[in-house]
Amino acid sequence: MAEAMVDPVVTPTQPETLRRVSEPAQLRSAIRRWRERGLKVAFVPTMGALHAGHLSLVTRALQTADRVVASIFVNPTQFGPNEDLDSYPRSVDSDCAQLQETGCHLVFLPTVETIYPPGGSTFVVVEGPSKGFEGAERPGHFRGVATVVLKLFNLVMPDVAIFGEKDAQQLAVIRQMTRDLHLPIEIIGAPIVREADGLALSSRNVYLDADQRRASRVLSRALARAESAVRAGERDSQVLEQLVRSELDHEPTGKTDYVAVVDGASFEPLTDLNGFRGRLVIASVFRLGQTRLLDNLQMDLPLNPKPLTDSDRFSS
Repeated sequence: MAEAMVDPVVTPTQPETLRRVSEPAQLRSAIRRWRERGLKVAFVPTMGALHAGHLSLVTRALQTADRVVASIFVNPTQFGPNEDLDSYPRSVDSDCAQLQETGCHLVFLPTVETIYPPGGSTFVVVEGPSKGFEGAERPGHFRGVATVVLKLFNLVMPDVAIFGEKDAQQLAVIRQMTRDLHLPIEIIGAPIVREADGLALSSRNVYLDADQRRASRVLSRALARAESAVRAGERDSQVLEQLVRSELDHEPTGKTDYVAVVDGASFEPLTDLNGFRGRLVIASVFRLGQTRLLDNLQMDLPLNPKPLTDSDRFSS
């Protein structure tokens, strides 16, 4: 039987206790009680193995809503047959402790059978922004992402959902799906959180050995080089792509999967940035051993750059 869901008494010296639920009925009961009180609900979906980047999403959610729900669910349908589903880091107790400390109100911990009931045959395919790049490198990945996010949206029914900008193509897919299906949910992207040396935080960073961890700095350095060029006035996408690739090539132990210069809304490739208005995303995946490091820089164009001189340009 579902447990009763009663909000605890909160005093200035007592943080609200994080509630753990695993059944949809428990989740909906808690949210219904919040709704009856006129409270706004924000949602942060995760796969667990939480780090400061995830917690920054919870902090952003707390700034936008009265109550915050997080989910921890390692979604099997977004992993390919030779990917790391079985070895993906799992640390539920530690994750919940961090969520409690950050101020999250409820964490949803569904089973695979809850999210994908036996006999289920419905999946979500978002055309457009799912094409190419991660969509090409990981066939079926965005089908799994869109399906699980829509299922979680239907269970939580939040007013706002927060996603990290590190997975820029995923964010574009989710925004497209939300628009196309007329979901009454505001999608907010939160900035990338980095280590002191620039490496974007990721749950998969634990796979890096000491040498790979040192080598990983090259990715943020390569993107920073492209950012400097854009701010200096460079508007040729091929030049920007080559800037990133040439910097990554300085690290011989790694391999570049792709460099993408795209419209952040559609994830359509851009060739000439002159006249482009919107969110520019320069994204790359750099592989060290079996670990794929995904990162990007994002800029709103147009800028007011200083004139670009010949000496500023990259020459191959």
